[in-house]
Amino acid sequence: MHRIASFRKLFTATADTDLAQLKSKYRNLIKEWHPDKIIDDAERQAIAEVKSQEIIAGYHFLVSIAPETKASNLEDYQRVTSSSYVDDFVYKKQNLHIKFQDGSVYEYLGVPRTVYVKMVNSPTVTRFAKRHIFTSYVYRKVGKETLVN
Repeated sequence: MHRIASFRKLFTATADTDLAQLKSKYRNLIKEWHPDKIIDDAERQAIAEVKSQEIIAGYHFLVSIAPETKASNLEDYQRVTSSSYVDDFVYKKQNLHIKFQDGSVYEYLGVPRTVYVKMVNSPTVTRFAKRHIFTSYVYRKVGKETLVN
């Protein structure tokens, strides 16, 4: 959840900011922090390089959890979570990465350690996740077969 808050602060965005507004804010920030705009100051150029990479990463992250993105991918998400079993999972700093048997990997944000421990100790991980994780936490599709350790 810290990532969400820090990226929203970077873009001065809220949970209600739509994709068009986010894209506009992204373009304005990139124009301001693009390293090629700084010519004679190597130190400022290095700072701008780091800042622009942070802006790009933040934009992609916020787009991936935006309501419009989730709505457009809802059918696929429901298919995966209802018909595919949990193949593997990794928990790190309240982020739970779940890899499904079809190869899809989703990241669930803000999962408390107590919920993770209950999931690990559950006799059926997939059933526990269906009841307590899939619809309870902010999620985003990370990709296929890219489980983060």
